[in-house]
Amino acid sequence: MFWRFIGSSAAILTMFSFIPQIIKVVKTKSAKDVSLFTLLQLSLGVSLWIAYGLHLRNIIIITANSVTLFSLIVLLCFYFNYGRKR
Repeated sequence: MFWRFIGSSAAILTMFSFIPQIIKVVKTKSAKDVSLFTLLQLSLGVSLWIAYGLHLRNIIIITANSVTLFSLIVLLCFYFNYGRKR
């Protein structure tokens, strides 16, 4: 039970970790401070975590990383929409 709580807490923190960055990009209409390489690297890593979670049939890993991947895709869309303009 304790480790399920730890895993769930880690999942929640991870799932919503990119929301502040998304809000900043939307407010400033600029992705000047966003690293494309980092977004792509994290997207690949999170995709691999999803595959691993599917292999283990672990709903916490699958859900957390799916939500994280979705927020990364949203951030990537804003990155390409706003570009790196000020």
